[in-house]
Amino acid sequence: MDRNKPLKKSETVEIRLPLATKTAFMARCRAEGRTASDAIRRFIDAELNQTSARRSTGLNWRQLLAAAVAGLALGAVAAPSLAQSSPPSRAAFDRLDRNHDGVVSFDEYCAR
Repeated sequence: MDRNKPLKKSETVEIRLPLATKTAFMARCRAEGRTASDAIRRFIDAELNQTSARRSTGLNWRQLLAAAVAGLALGAVAAPSLAQSSPPSRAAFDRLDRNHDGVVSFDEYCAR
């Protein structure tokens, strides 16, 4: 079989359009010097190529939805504990600042 031979075009697709849309499309194709069949074939090929490129790059909508739900769940768990944490008190600082010089050194922090 010859690989350079174009594929046989034996299948058809029927679509319904308003007469004004069909007339405008046919006039545009004539003005561009191509057939309506060629324009539609190119559109279908572009759509198929775009769909396969979309699948191979990035996340699809299901993965995005799952990531969003997981993020919301994590936020719902973390938010209450963050909201309940109290601001640091002077007593807590004094416990860390063992030599009471007003500065917590790394050694003082590690000794807590």
